[in-house]
Amino acid sequence: MDDLQESDLRSRWLSAFLTSRDDDSCAPSPYRYAEELLRRWQEPQRRYHTVAHLVAVLDRVDVLEEYADDPDLVRLAAWFHDAVYLPDRSTNEERSARLAERALPEAGISAEKTAEVARLVRLTVTHDPAPGDRNGEVLCDADLAILAAPPAAYAAYTAQVREEYHFVPNDAFRAGRSAILRQLLDLPQLFRTPYGRTEWEPTARYNLAAELEMLSTAEDPAS
Repeated sequence: MDDLQESDLRSRWLSAFLTSRDDDSCAPSPYRYAEELLRRWQEPQRRYHTVAHLVAVLDRVDVLEEYADDPDLVRLAAWFHDAVYLPDRSTNEERSARLAERALPEAGISAEKTAEVARLVRLTVTHDPAPGDRNGEVLCDADLAILAAPPAAYAAYTAQVREEYHFVPNDAFRAGRSAILRQLLDLPQLFRTPYGRTEWEPTARYNLAAELEMLSTAEDPAS
């Protein structure tokens, strides 16, 4: 991450943070939280869940902000949603939500807003917000928008995911990844916002189906 990108991200954090903070009388500098989160997003075990993913999700929240009840809380949730990420753990979303629950009150964010951010982070386990959950719809759509990427970008995404799970044998990875793809394809709608349904849904379903077909026909090089 270069200095210009880091400066831009710090500014984006500050904007969402200050809009959401209720009491700054005794709160620490907001930049310390941005720096800690950026440190986490740059950990060496990450290949897809990197600063580039954070930027992409924030950019998509900007596109979708008219559909959210509180877009700045959605932006804070985007910052926290993969802040804890260890590929061999199944508790990353829960631990990320708990990180938000510890950090945000200390930073001057109200209990109600902290609870909403943590709820949104936990929602990224299923990407299945309830009808009318406008904040949840925006975060989930923003997080899943990579599924509608052009072919080269989608191929890069799948390669990065495989790299993150380099410790998983090929057959086990194919089985696990295929299960995730089927779960997504079984959703009545991948995207819940009007923009997402119109602009991303058809391409995302094509990409998912194509990847699932590729995984089902791939042979293990070690076999």
